[in-house]
Amino acid sequence: MNRPRVIKASEVCNRNTVALERWLLGKQLVRVDATAPGGVHRARITENEAYHGPRDLACHASKGRTPRTEVMFAPGGVWYVYVCYGIHEMLNLVTGPADWPAAVLIRGIEGVNGPGRLTRALGISRALNARPATRANGLWLENDGLVIPLRAIHTTPREGVAYAGPVWATRPWRFILDTNYCDRL
Repeated sequence: MNRPRVIKASEVCNRNTVALERWLLGKQLVRVDATAPGGVHRARITENEAYHGPRDLACHASKGRTPRTEVMFAPGGVWYVYVCYGIHEMLNLVTGPADWPAAVLIRGIEGVNGPGRLTRALGISRALNARPATRANGLWLENDGLVIPLRAIHTTPREGVAYAGPVWATRPWRFILDTNYCDRL
């Protein structure tokens, strides 16, 4: 493994959200945590989902620009944190170029499955919404050079988006890192 390096906004600003989502699998989500060794908590991303553009009916931006979705129209590299069901905060990385609403929902990290559990475990709140994914903001991504082979990735439709209709709800835009592969890391 290489020495981890911070992933820059320019690396996540891309019109191909699904390819970027696959690339993010296995990268490290890093959160400032005074109780963790070295003052940070690092964990590999093990599950994520893509939401791509205004025609994707599962994407919040399919309803247009609103105060809630405005952050999705920002250039890639900022966090989109919203509340689901009035209780669960959900962490997304905005990925599109300016004015192209796209994001990757980070659904799981090593040892934590589920986007609501993830944000609770890392102390992530809406205070990070629209903030850049940088060390200065206390939540960022790192690349240590780990390459995930295709055979270690399960692809499924996205979760909880039946409202988007059969065309969009069945898109295979959810990637899950095989737990057997994770155990060997």
